[in-house]
Amino acid sequence: MLIQFRKLTTSDQPLQFHQTVDVSNAVKGRKDIVAVQPLDVDLKATPSISGTVDVRGSLQGELEMHCSRCLKPINEHVHIPFHEVFQPVVEDPETLQDENDDTTYVQGESVDLTPYVEETFLLHLPLAPVCSADCKGLCPNCGKDLNEDTCSCDTEVIDPRLAGLKDFFK
Repeated sequence: MLIQFRKLTTSDQPLQFHQTVDVSNAVKGRKDIVAVQPLDVDLKATPSISGTVDVRGSLQGELEMHCSRCLKPINEHVHIPFHEVFQPVVEDPETLQDENDDTTYVQGESVDLTPYVEETFLLHLPLAPVCSADCKGLCPNCGKDLNEDTCSCDTEVIDPRLAGLKDFFK
């Protein structure tokens, strides 16, 4: 997915991208993600009068993760909005970058959108995915799945500063 700035600014139509992007290398090494399908990418690049290129669209895909509470596999459909603004520059892009500016300054005549798609995908992954909102998780003592059955473990948490008073009234 390559945007060529000179070709886009001379065109009277915005540039459309309808592709699939393999993001399996971006999630390689993550233990919470079991499998990821390629993302369906629908993007539209529109040049502006100021020389910037506005890229908007959406990313959609399927991934299989582990529930962060009970470790059961979950199939999750992600629908991620995408928005980036690119500005081609002649000089060093680090000197132009303002921390309050959302514009990405790039050198050269073109920019590859694939790294930006992967970054957006990674930023929108759920931090702690759960199979359901009322998932009880695993027992911290015996490891039994509390969604299926209860356990007889003592789960009362005692403040270590008051642990000596635990047997006071017995």
